[in-house]
Amino acid sequence: MLGSVSRVLLIEDDPAVREGLELALTRHGHRVRAAESGEQGLDRLRADLPDVVVLDLMLPGMDGFEVCRRIRAVGEVPIIMLTARGDDMDVVAGLEAGADDYVVKPVQPRVLEARIRAVLRRVGRDQAELERYGDLTIDRAGLVVAHRGVPVSLAPTELRLLLELSGTPGRVHTRQQLLESVWEHGYFGDSRLVDACVQRLRAKIEDDSAAPVYVQTVRGFGYRFGPV
Repeated sequence: MLGSVSRVLLIEDDPAVREGLELALTRHGHRVRAAESGEQGLDRLRADLPDVVVLDLMLPGMDGFEVCRRIRAVGEVPIIMLTARGDDMDVVAGLEAGADDYVVKPVQPRVLEARIRAVLRRVGRDQAELERYGDLTIDRAGLVVAHRGVPVSLAPTELRLLLELSGTPGRVHTRQQLLESVWEHGYFGDSRLVDACVQRLRAKIEDDSAAPVYVQTVRGFGYRFGPV
């Protein structure tokens, strides 16, 4: 995707915002398909198979939260949500629905472009070797994770977080370090992105997400992988 034209599905009901972002992203080299409703966006998703979805949360009819959940139910395409404000409830609900990142409106095209590039880089990265940790197997070259031999479907950011943590088992990573290495947000990152992603990842790879074996909390510091 990087180094070639990426396919962006933009789901936004406001015509001015939709047209402005479509123009700006096209100028940055993306191929953009736009939808004005959640229902239309889901139809376009099935038809176009985008590399990334930019999704407004406050849509008429089927809102962005429901659209996000439906996308996650059928696939792992990266989702960047657009929220009208930095409202804690909206952000947390969107992340829990499966979004990988968010941008607060009014959207600065350069900021959105940077987030798109970052999420596509996360998807495109890989490393060699097949690794086994207890019942968990990680194929870094194939970007495949299995639990007791059964493949686990992970969203791109969940996979990138797992790869980052498991790359140095036992090492404690602060939330800020993870924001910089996984989300590429730097100083102004939002730690809720990390916590929400950890919760989703645990639900998929742990036998008991309340007593995690793989992705462990180090209270007051951050997270570590294992020891298993």
